[in-house]
Amino acid sequence: MVEAKRLVHLKSTPEMREKIMRSIDWSRVDAMTEDEIEADLARDPDAASPLTEAEGKAIWLQGTRKRMGLSQPQFAERFHIPIGTLRDWEQARREPEGAAWAYLLVIAHETEAAVRALRDWPGP
Repeated sequence: MVEAKRLVHLKSTPEMREKIMRSIDWSRVDAMTEDEIEADLARDPDAASPLTEAEGKAIWLQGTRKRMGLSQPQFAERFHIPIGTLRDWEQARREPEGAAWAYLLVIAHETEAAVRALRDWPGP
């Protein structure tokens, strides 16, 4: 039986993140190949299993939305995304791809441009 992965929500402070980043020997990591990094992770029983692409995008999207100070319904309404689709993306049940992923990147990096573009959109 394959064990289902679950997203874990962690709250961290900038100080916690800084401490973690200082604890890593980045020169060693930079000198390693991807295969060596994967082998190291496989040998470490405390290492988290690598995230799937959908899980990574889910975490990124949740963080993006929260940094904007928006709830899921607010984000969905502001950017004309069906709430069920947003929830599926944030829970890694589905993965935003192609144009949807590009749109999310625009929202994250050029938020005001996305808001302006949608301001006068009458909708379907």
